[in-house]
Amino acid sequence: MSQSFEAILGHEFKRPALLKEALTHRSAAQGRGRGHASNERLEFIGDRVLGLTMAEWLAERFPREQEGELGRRLAYLVSQPVLAGVAETVGLAAALSVSPGEARAGVAKRATVLADALEAALGALYLDGGLDVARNFVRRAWNEAMTVQAEPPKDAKTALQEWAQKRGKDLPLYEVTGRSGPPHAPEFTVTVTVGGTDASGTAGSKRAAEQLAAEALLAKLPA
Repeated sequence: MSQSFEAILGHEFKRPALLKEALTHRSAAQGRGRGHASNERLEFIGDRVLGLTMAEWLAERFPREQEGELGRRLAYLVSQPVLAGVAETVGLAAALSVSPGEARAGVAKRATVLADALEAALGALYLDGGLDVARNFVRRAWNEAMTVQAEPPKDAKTALQEWAQKRGKDLPLYEVTGRSGPPHAPEFTVTVTVGGTDASGTAGSKRAAEQLAAEALLAKLPA
């Protein structure tokens, strides 16, 4: 599977162990000794690589836009839903190694897991092939997401607040309604309510969960 995923990434790894690590969920690494690392460290690197290559691409593509507009585009392009969508498109879930129990629970298809693994794959690409290799993959894999937004997108929380204000409703109310996962990798569930309608989102931070909840509620509300 690693070899076929190399083809998707467009890079033949000189250090195949990096790609194996990128595709190893923490559940598959637990209890297997120090030689079996999960993809969390590579995710940390890949997050920074994605931010840099995406900021560079945005500045090149939209030379007349200012920081605020570029920032909203960047936030959208590196958001969990977009990353999970890209991961699904490139078939990452099938290549991801998870424990048998987590596999039965469908963990490999969760948006948070897919987004994290995609960033880990980027980290592995960068460490093995350099910035040009990582940049080339980003520009191929994110091309559709980059071109679909003609205007800088509003973040979901802002859009939801504007929706409520235009209709004379109370401002959105956000509440943490769940928390799971280990202390080093928590997941928060946030529920947002506007005018008697609510929706929830789950992510690795409260802020990201709020954005996902707002996106989910906007999808339910009339335009």
